[in-house]
Amino acid sequence: MTQNQALRNIAIIAHVDHGKTTLIDSILQQSGMFRDNQKVDERVMDSNDLEKERGITILAKCTAIQWNDTKINIIDTPGHADFGGEVERVLGMADGVILLTDSAEGPLPQTKFVLGKALKQGLRPIVVINKIDRGDARPDEVLDEVFDLFISLDATEAQLDFPIMYASGRDGWCTDNLENGQRENLQPLLDLIVSHVPAPDVDQKTPFSMLSTLLSADTFLGRTLTGRIYSGTAKVNMNVKAMGLDGKTIETFRLTKLLSFNGVERIPVESAQAGDIICVAGMKKASVADTICDPLVETPIESSPIDPPTMAVTISVNNSPLAGTEGKKLTSTMIRDRLMAEAETNVAIKVSETDGRDAFELAGRGELQLGVLIETMRREGFEMSVSRPRVLIKMVDGQKQEPYEEVIVDVDDEYTGSVIEKMTGRKADLQDMRPSGAGKTRLTFLAPSRGLIGYQSQFLTDTRGTGLMNRLFHSYGAYKGDIGGRHYGVLLSTDKGEAVAYALFNLQDRGTMFVSAGEKVYQGMIVGENSRGNDLDINILKGKKLTNVRASGTDESVVLTPPRRMSLEEMMSYVNDDELVEVTPLNLRLRKRHLLPSDRTLAKKASNSSS
Repeated sequence: MTQNQALRNIAIIAHVDHGKTTLIDSILQQSGMFRDNQKVDERVMDSNDLEKERGITILAKCTAIQWNDTKINIIDTPGHADFGGEVERVLGMADGVILLTDSAEGPLPQTKFVLGKALKQGLRPIVVINKIDRGDARPDEVLDEVFDLFISLDATEAQLDFPIMYASGRDGWCTDNLENGQRENLQPLLDLIVSHVPAPDVDQKTPFSMLSTLLSADTFLGRTLTGRIYSGTAKVNMNVKAMGLDGKTIETFRLTKLLSFNGVERIPVESAQAGDIICVAGMKKASVADTICDPLVETPIESSPIDPPTMAVTISVNNSPLAGTEGKKLTSTMIRDRLMAEAETNVAIKVSETDGRDAFELAGRGELQLGVLIETMRREGFEMSVSRPRVLIKMVDGQKQEPYEEVIVDVDDEYTGSVIEKMTGRKADLQDMRPSGAGKTRLTFLAPSRGLIGYQSQFLTDTRGTGLMNRLFHSYGAYKGDIGGRHYGVLLSTDKGEAVAYALFNLQDRGTMFVSAGEKVYQGMIVGENSRGNDLDINILKGKKLTNVRASGTDESVVLTPPRRMSLEEMMSYVNDDELVEVTPLNLRLRKRHLLPSDRTLAKKASNSSS
């Protein structure tokens, strides 16, 4: 084995919104990857529309810079726990990690998750305390919390001897000395990467082999696989084979293209050495976790197992009265093909068919991950119906077990009582409570995932929008029994048509409306939330009776309260088991599973008799 000294592979890991992608922006700028007059988007690594809109990284991506005589491959990773599957895969390509931590918030659940995965793989960390220019920064306390986190995750002596940098990724500077250090640029960090992160340990003389980690589609090249070369040299037009984890050959093909990373671009190269991260094209079947290698190689490269899904939704064909009026991809075959294609590239989700074969169970890490996939399909022209998320229950020694999550809540002191009361009602156990500065308290709970479905909006209401809640899968534990659902019933339309302002005005006292005047509705569609616990059928199409008699006050303008609008994830967690979310390219609607009142009555009787 020899070291490729001209190469470094490093991943940047952190909790969501701690500044990974912004730091990479500054690194690319200062390493000369862009021309002086080149127009560059903010958060250039967040390339797809959903990432730009939500301000979060969803897909792991690679970039590379040339620093003096060393090429540094940098992997940008997602910060949200729901996309942890992406992080687990890509850490196998790195030899070191930069652990980024907010100077005020400190280590949060996802920090613990990704750091634990990195330490298990033996990666050497560099700790960067970011956003040091925040008014409420507390770098010394945060450093102590990071050190405690390393110890709790059983870090080795070498890993505990981590270098520390203080930085402002947005302003593009870092220093190892807060008191007297110069705050000019990111050169100290780049020099530290070269000196601290080990060069890849590789074998140049054995036949070529690489582990595929990321699968993507290219308009001109077709399917492309990104991965790290573990041995040998890859050359354009060489014949290779793809091997599964079981050692069986999936296909043989020719490497039609080899692409190396340079800034945000992929550039064609004739050959690539062991230790480098490259992109290959030419295969038809090879996928993530497969080994691409010389035909002489017989043993596949081991791939780290991915944590299993904990939550699932059922996706079925849209059968509402408005089906087919807004989308182009409607059939179960189209939906199935799209879900199977996603399952092939995203190892953190699982897709299975139901008995009727017209509905599919989509299992993933959490509501956000499932919601992002459904939102992506919606933008591609799909129409579908989505059920309420449900947790995946395990049977262990004849006992039911359900997933638990560690929940860290930062709230103003005055709201702690309300949050503790609501969380306890959802079968959560309070583990820790401590002041976090600036009049805030940090609460740590261990809660069943079932109890957290639909709690986010209630939490924001209880804390007047000031609270921060972070969740992370903890483990499977004993089943906690029944957890109460939604407290209020819904308002249901009695007919098909367009909502009338006059009817909405007169029905406002009944509850909160979800639709505005002129929107299309149909019988059994949920148009609002009842102020009481029962469901109520209302006539939202009733217009004002017109006469030829004019009187004072007759023609006063109707004043409507703006309707409550929910995101896709909020709708998914709002619905009950007998309700669905109708997803189309233009609209999101809530509806009953059975649209006719008589069908709902029969379904309720059948469920009561079976239980």
